Amino acid sequence: MKKALIVLLVLMCASTLVFAQGDGEAAAEAETVSGEAVKIGVTVPTADHGWTGGVVWWAEKAIKEWEARDPSIEFIMKTAADPASQVAVVEDLMVQEIDALVILPHDSAPLTPVVEEAHKAGIYTVVIDRGLTKSGISDAYIAGDNPGLGRVSAQWMAEELNGRGKIVALEGIPCVINTERVEAFEAVMDEYPGIEILDSQPAYWSTQKGLEIMENYLQKYDDIDAVFAQDDDVLKGVLQAYKESGRNDIDIFLGGAGSKDIIKMIIDGDELVKADVTYHPSMAATGVSLAVYGTKGISLPGYYQQAVPSKIILAAELITEENAEDYYTPASVF
Repeated sequence: MKKALIVLLVLMCASTLVFAQGDGEAAAEAETVSGEAVKIGVTVPTADHGWTGGVVWWAEKAIKEWEARDPSIEFIMKTAADPASQVAVVEDLMVQEIDALVILPHDSAPLTPVVEEAHKAGIYTVVIDRGLTKSGISDAYIAGDNPGLGRVSAQWMAEELNGRGKIVALEGIPCVINTERVEAFEAVMDEYPGIEILDSQPAYWSTQKGLEIMENYLQKYDDIDAVFAQDDDVLKGVLQAYKESGRNDIDIFLGGAGSKDIIKMIIDGDELVKADVTYHPSMAATGVSLAVYGTKGISLPGYYQQAVPSKIILAAELITEENAEDYYTPASVF
């Protein structure tokens, strides 16, 4: 059993353990890590769209599994509808004398001061996905590879197009991580002079916005070969607009994040959706685990350093029909 635990912990650090395991049965069987009592506060944005819904689900999943294997850990999890509410949540968690804080900031700037306050108070702090505006005020940071998402998406799409074609793109919210994705995507496409990006507009990671922008693209451009939606929520709106238009000229649609609905389409051999690229909300589950290890002072197996890594960037992985089953978690909300 101890040998199995070591293997599981290595996998958790290298990528995203709970995502890879699917139902998490192996994790639930793991032995208690330590008898030292700790209290961990977890706060993430309210589930306002698919991806954040997934963040909530995966964080809750990790909490349940850790509670089952180690009764010495007490978790307090609270969601927040806006930055001001999340600041209040962190302040309340500090009053409850938490030993660790796991936070996916609603917005970086408003949350930076209160996270810094928590860190200065000696609270072990794990930040997920959206970085803070000041460095050195968290113990660990975990996120997906935003430039990697753009790069892997572009490489796959360029190959599928055989280096020639016309593309329309739908971006996320205008922000740093969106810029990283878009610039990486465009940098790859610059290597293919036969590919033209006709248009690129922000869809705010929204299904409805994806629908509206795609309707406009379909009216504006008579010849489109591929659509880069960047996000699976946006892709759903794009596909709806395309199917309702009656057109049948577009061969490739690519989203991103690894939602179960899109992965199921890949598994089923959908003619329009043949691939996806990970930026999976299960990073929230790994963030919870990092807080456990860091708070209990446990170094990760395979690491020669004593502390938990201060920064982990999860790889952007290409999902195709050949490996889609490995990424499919039907119980998840995303």
